[in-house]
Amino acid sequence: MERRDLLKLATAAPLLSLGTKAHGMTAQPDFTFAFVGDCHIRPELDADRACAMCFEQISASNVDFVVQGGDMIEDALEASRERATMLMDLYQRTERQHLRKPVRHVLGNHDCLGVFAKSGIAPTAPDFGKHFYIDRFGPTYYSFDHKGVHFVVLDSVGITTDRNYEGRVDAAQLDWLRTDLAAQPQGARIIAITHIPLVTAMYCYEPESWLNTPHNWTFVTNGREVLRILSEHGVMAVLQAHSHVYERIELNGMSFITTGAVAGADWRGSFLGTPEGYTEITLSGRKVESRYRTYGFTSISRKDVPI
Repeated sequence: MERRDLLKLATAAPLLSLGTKAHGMTAQPDFTFAFVGDCHIRPELDADRACAMCFEQISASNVDFVVQGGDMIEDALEASRERATMLMDLYQRTERQHLRKPVRHVLGNHDCLGVFAKSGIAPTAPDFGKHFYIDRFGPTYYSFDHKGVHFVVLDSVGITTDRNYEGRVDAAQLDWLRTDLAAQPQGARIIAITHIPLVTAMYCYEPESWLNTPHNWTFVTNGREVLRILSEHGVMAVLQAHSHVYERIELNGMSFITTGAVAGADWRGSFLGTPEGYTEITLSGRKVESRYRTYGFTSISRKDVPI
């Protein structure tokens, strides 16, 4: 090979590197956002004031946006329509007045109207189940992009025929997820978000009374199917709520980060050692950092829940 050919190759190398940066593969901006789970807002136990405190702290921080991880209210599953509507109005009013950041929402099981027969709401009602959420917040699963990161928001609440629920991502959503992720460029930075966890150690230490349920409430029953799709596309992390415990599990290069609850142990103190709070997520290249933050609230009825 002649010297001039070697010089061509040498000068081409930096151009290749610059081209990679231009496509967002290496020159990726860092940013932080708040992942907020399980507000369980209600007028009792000073919960509405506490949610406002939490939202004000987030608004004063440098986060780019907020992901509301589900279970905004306590509760629509078995409450009357009047009670559930009052609670959701309270949540939306509190968010609108005190959370001065862009917000993305995730469906939680407690945000589904009338699922339990105790509610007295017929399954044929137009606002039954997830429609109660959809009418206010839009689709239960969707994707969005922020500073070169692709986010997929999943609906992990499966409503069962016996008027209950389980952790499940349905077949139509799995097809959507395959299509959505397949459209992303190779090496894209991707984060998945779900209310009910895909991967958690919760089953090992949750209160034994929680195991006595007609369906699996702890994690997504068909999580393996979801994980196969996420793994194929190099998803960096999965953000999860529902458990009220701050947890981080590393598995096959993927981080599973479960946030504690804004409500702690449903406004009665910390839950299994996790106090009332939320999680800050910082993305730096392909590194996903998490930090759990409290916001200075002390429950009126404080009783830590032991293991």
